[in-house]
Amino acid sequence: MPYAVDFKNVSTVGLESSPVADALAGLRANEARYYKNKYDHDFTVTPAAEAPETLEWVSRVLAEERNIVIASRPLEVTSFEVDGLRMAYVFYESGLSINVMYGIEDGAKRAVGFKLSDGMDVPEELASSFKFARQKSKLAGVIRGSYFVIKGQY
Repeated sequence: MPYAVDFKNVSTVGLESSPVADALAGLRANEARYYKNKYDHDFTVTPAAEAPETLEWVSRVLAEERNIVIASRPLEVTSFEVDGLRMAYVFYESGLSINVMYGIEDGAKRAVGFKLSDGMDVPEELASSFKFARQKSKLAGVIRGSYFVIKGQY
């Protein structure tokens, strides 16, 4: 069942099994606030099992671009189009959030972003390939993030 993320009253709904549920909820709320403020888009997530096509698309991009397979269990996903971009997010039990930004037009920006919840260690499958920069968020504490540019067609 879809859940509209409320960034004013942060909730761990759908994320309860995560050992960093509060921080992951803050990270999810931070993304919801960004899309509401920038694009007037309501950020709605669905349990990963209810939207396998989104999870499969993100997993395919990771595998084909960088041979990355995420070990953690996916909890929630979302997929939407805004301002010429196809966006997809997966929130994992470990506290990891992955987003794929895919410009619809040829030559548009295309990238994969990784964000780690406050208190989460860098996952083993990402540790050797990515450096993570820190940013502070009122909703999520300290977020660490990294990204790579997508070269293929998806």
